[in-house]
This record gives sequence, structure tokens and C-alpha cells, in this order.
Amino acid sequence: MSQPPTVGGRPLTPAFGVPTPELRVARFRGHARRLLWSALVLIAVAGATGYLYGNLPDPFEDWMLLAAAGAVVLLLVVLPFLAWWAHTYTITTRRVIERSGWFGAHRRELSHVRGYTIQVRRGPLQRLWRAGTLTLANGVDEPIRMRNIPSVLLVHEALVDQIEVNQILAHRDAQLLPPPLP
Repeated sequence: MSQPPTVGGRPLTPAFGVPTPELRVARFRGHARRLLWSALVLIAVAGATGYLYGNLPDPFEDWMLLAAAGAVVLLLVVLPFLAWWAHTYTITTRRVIERSGWFGAHRRELSHVRGYTIQVRRGPLQRLWRAGTLTLANGVDEPIRMRNIPSVLLVHEALVDQIEVNQILAHRDAQLLPPPLP
């Protein structure tokens, strides 16, 4: 079965009055390069533990070494990974959702229909990794800053397309509404 024809590569707009389901366009996290230091700490702790296990001076025992290594791994590897894992951004056909916290403790949304400005900022290292920071501001709510987003230009293009489509649909639906009764 083939896809329906489109105009300019865009999907066909739904008919007036037909409810449109909210679909997920993209879901992503910040760039994983921020976990580089955690990975280096994990390698160093594993190497040091393997080297020192059984070779500790007299007042120290092997269980102390393992406890210290476990504490370092927990504080410098596991907790940063969980913090990175728990912060997600979701782009749907209706809105942008930012979730942070291990159990969705903090959630912010920004609707495409209302419109917002998109600012892209990329440093030299971010350009190297094709990452960047997107700031979405609608002038009313606090801006949503998406830091170190991978493929930032692709995400920017998807957001611009969603704003355009949602505003066209909102304008079209507003034009086709019957006039209010006197």
C-alpha cells in the first residue's frame, strides 16, 4: 500500500471538524557526551580497584577498598547517569514537553498553536558534535532551554514545521466556524 500524495513533502491536513490525534514527532535527551567524565571515572576506579585488590598496606582491608570504590562509582557515575536519563524532551504534533526528575517530578509544556520564538546557540564544541542549545520562548511563560541537544538543526526544523502546521490549522478552523448567533 502506498502513501497518499503530499504537497511539497508535507502530510495532508485533516478535514475540518475531524479530530486529529496527538502524535509523537521526536523524543530525545541531552547529548550523552556529558557522561564522558563519568565513563573515565568508572574506568579509573575499575583499574585502581583491580590493581590494589590484595595489595593494600596492613591497616587496610579489601572490603574497605571495595566499599570506597562502590561509593565513588555511585556518586560520580550512577547518579550523573540517572540525572541525564531522567531529563527528556518530547515533541508532539501539538506541543513540546520537558520532563525532569526520576518520577516525572517536573514537567513543562509549550503549545505550538500559541507560537513561540526559537533561538539556536552553538559553541565550538557543540558544532563539532552537531549539538546546540535551543531556547523556546512565547513571551508569557518562562522559556524552555533545551541544552546540548543532538542534531540541533534537525530539531529546529521539526519545531518550525510543527508551529507552521498548527497555526495554519488553527487559522483554517477559525475561518470555517459559523458566525455567533445574535
